Amino acid sequence: MRFTIDEYSKQFKMSKEMINSKLRSKKLNYIIENGTTYIIVTRSSLDQEKREEIHQHNMQKKSQETASNITTKKTTVGMILSLYQRENAQLKQKIKELEKKIDSLVDDKEQMLRDERDRIETIYASKDEQLKTILELINKKFLLEQKTETVHEVSLSELDTINASIDDNFSFVELKHYLKTLDIEPYQRKIIKRRFLDAREHDIRVIEQNGKIYLDFAKYDYSDLLKY
Repeated sequence: MRFTIDEYSKQFKMSKEMINSKLRSKKLNYIIENGTTYIIVTRSSLDQEKREEIHQHNMQKKSQETASNITTKKTTVGMILSLYQRENAQLKQKIKELEKKIDSLVDDKEQMLRDERDRIETIYASKDEQLKTILELINKKFLLEQKTETVHEVSLSELDTINASIDDNFSFVELKHYLKTLDIEPYQRKIIKRRFLDAREHDIRVIEQNGKIYLDFAKYDYSDLLKY
């Protein structure tokens, strides 16, 4: 068996000064390993009682070391569990932060899509207004061109002939006589006459007197009603 100086002092109830003195005088066998001095004691040099005492001491020491190792292992396991729990909590926190960022990104994306939709709708609304304005201008131009296409001119001699057949109280041209001066088919005259009859109640240009319809070319333009 071997003992350190402290262990030998406790086991054999001897002071360290005396042990060192015995070591210097080489009264004790010893070895030095890694800078530590170990005193060598043979079992045969010990009596039975001392051997049992040392044996019990060694058993107690081993028991203490085992308990210490178990405590150390428990402490180590506890530390590992605590570390895992702390890391788990950190991971959960990071997951929550990532979820918030994802929600924020989704909201931003949806807002961008809504803004883009509103922008496109505004552009199309503006284009519709421009197209509507253009169509109105084209329509007005077309109506003006239509009015100028079917203007019917009557010579002075024809007007004199027509006016001669009208009652002296009127200076207008009767529709019936005017239509006879036009080089058109009978069915076309009927269409024009029907058009004037339909318009007489709401068109101030159509003058009705004694069941007859008169035209005033000096004051009004009848090109839209005289189309054929």
